[in-house]
Amino acid sequence: MAIFEGSFTTASNLKVGIVVARFNDLITNKILSGCLDCLKRHGLDTSETSETLDIVWVPGSFELPIAAKTLLKKSNYDVLISLGAVIRGETSHYDVVISEASKGIAQVSYDYDVPIIFGVLTTDSMQQALERAGIKNNLGWNYALQAIEMGSLIKNLN
Repeated sequence: MAIFEGSFTTASNLKVGIVVARFNDLITNKILSGCLDCLKRHGLDTSETSETLDIVWVPGSFELPIAAKTLLKKSNYDVLISLGAVIRGETSHYDVVISEASKGIAQVSYDYDVPIIFGVLTTDSMQQALERAGIKNNLGWNYALQAIEMGSLIKNLN
């Protein structure tokens, strides 16, 4: 019996793309910061001149899938991370955005056989979003760890 697992020890051999929604950038900037901190501490070059990391900004979470798809057409990434923050309001817009963003990201991942970490916060309030972006815990770090694990796992399986 073979058992396959991803590695958490190093990201230095991965090519990573991050797609970030600008809407609610008070939150997404903090999540991105946590994500980059984790990747850097695990050996990925996060400098301005890095050839192993690309960051793409989009207007909102709804646009994450098309940017992810375009990135994957452009270059061979081992893993992508999609980051956004959708906070429930008084209309059904929240439900539409989350539904389409999650379905779109999943479809792009399946179509290109590349893991895409779904790092879109879905919260009922700004306070909840802030707690997940660094006040209590920065989930950006967790999303980066998931990316390292899945990127290395898929590389090992191929």
